[in-house]
Parts: sequence; structure tokens; C-alpha cells
Amino acid sequence: MGRIFTVELDGRSYGCKFCKTHLALADDLISRAFYCQRGKAYLFNNVVNFTIGELEERLMLSGLHTVADIFCCCCGQIIGWKYEFAHEKSQKYKEGKFVLERGRIVDGIDFSAAEFFIESRANMSDAEDA
Repeated sequence: MGRIFTVELDGRSYGCKFCKTHLALADDLISRAFYCQRGKAYLFNNVVNFTIGELEERLMLSGLHTVADIFCCCCGQIIGWKYEFAHEKSQKYKEGKFVLERGRIVDGIDFSAAEFFIESRANMSDAEDA
């Protein structure tokens, strides 16, 4: 496995909750009115530092879409999905856009405090951390 190079964003940005890797600029935020199974989500024009999963058809509240899950390139946590194709004409604006789950990202304002956070809890599994 090779070394991972990440893009560092200038300006207010959102990052991975788990490893603080930069993911998207606040300027690329389109909407805060999205939802996922785990709660609120945000729609973005552009996202960086991710890997993409397999395409699949999903029936969502807004109709049938072809989407692919996206994962943080550093820690591998799922962070949201990318809309590849919208089957309904009224949903075409989502094509090529990204949804980041609010519970899996942090606002860039939180980055400076997070850089110096030292984990003081006893070992826990991922399931307990949710």
C-alpha cells in the first residue's frame, strides 16, 4: 500500500469527524436540507479526499437514484454518497453532487481544538463510539 496524499483546503471547510481530514469547502455547500438513515446530511458541489464504492440503485424519499457510497481516504469511514444518476427529471440537479452525513463530519472551526485532543477513554469498540 502506498502513501496517501490529501488535499488541504483553504478557507472554512468541513472534515472527517474521525480523523479530521479535509473534505469540502463551506463555499461548496448547496443545501442543509438533506437526510440520511442516521440523521441530517448536507449536499455539496465538490468533495475531496474520498474513495468511492460500487454504484447501486437506491429508492430514496425523492425517488430512485443511482448512487455510490463515499469513504474518507485516510480512515476509511463512510462519510456519505455521490449521486451519479437521478431517474426523475426534477432530481437531475443532484447528479454529480455529494452528500456528507452531518454526524460524520466536523465544521472547520472545530479543527484547531481537535488537533490537540488526546484520547483519554479506555479502549472501546467502534460500536460503543456511536
